[in-house]
Amino acid sequence: MTPLAHIAALPVRAYRLVLSPWVGHGCRFHPTCSAYALEALEKHGAIKGSWLALRRIGRCNPLGGSGIDNVPD
Repeated sequence: MTPLAHIAALPVRAYRLVLSPWVGHGCRFHPTCSAYALEALEKHGAIKGSWLALRRIGRCNPLGGSGIDNVPD
């Protein structure tokens, strides 16, 4: 993971540590959005990984889909 991707991953890690236990485990996708974001940042770096994570979070709504959604290569 690049240094910039490590910085971009800090809010995701903070969410997983602080807010995730309070929100619950009702994720519609597998892997969860936070796990997807960390994997996208690791595979694609800060810019493209952040874009992929934001797209995924945008799909996580009542009218969006569900199921298995892996990070593209």
